[in-house]
Amino acid sequence: MRTQRSDFDAAAALYREWNERINVVSRKDIDNLYEHHVLHSLAIAKYVELHYGDGAMAGASVLDLGTGGGFPGIPLALEWPDAQFTLCDSIGKKLKVAQAVADGLGLKNVQCVNARAEALPGPYDWVVTRAVATLSDLYPWVAGKFRRSLLCLKGGDVLAEISDFCRRRGVNPGQIRVWKIEDWLNDNYFKEKFVIEVGKSYLCPPKFE
Repeated sequence: MRTQRSDFDAAAALYREWNERINVVSRKDIDNLYEHHVLHSLAIAKYVELHYGDGAMAGASVLDLGTGGGFPGIPLALEWPDAQFTLCDSIGKKLKVAQAVADGLGLKNVQCVNARAEALPGPYDWVVTRAVATLSDLYPWVAGKFRRSLLCLKGGDVLAEISDFCRRRGVNPGQIRVWKIEDWLNDNYFKEKFVIEVGKSYLCPPKFE
């Protein structure tokens, strides 16, 4: 990770301030903001670094669909200052927090859009999401909106979800890659949490890497 911890500490302070007004993070979980929300978001950055190299996001356009208060988009925008982010959510009050945090951090590479996925023009190089919907429900919203890959943060029985997704949406299983976050972050919180990539071209049979 390239970004300094102090930048994420500044983000955490802004989230704590705004969370008193608009609840975007569970108040029981706010003290774990860095571990459970920032680091979880940055698992996408680590995945891209491992599979595509350090320069993969230079000049890229990224859609964070269903961003809520800005996860995973805000941490990723800090990590990838050369990429352009569109943070999209249909709930305006949550997006207000994401915009305020982006402004407070001076992020020039973030645009917040109050809209549904279907209304976005696209395409973007990448689409990222965090616990927005099942793959089967999510895919029709974004199928024509990414050039490279869809990257999802998910947990639980992801292989069953992938099997259902491929069957219902006619997606080649070879387009899907699954990466265990606990291979990077050795903490019980990240057990059964994954980055799932749905690519535009053949990758490999779905498996735990």
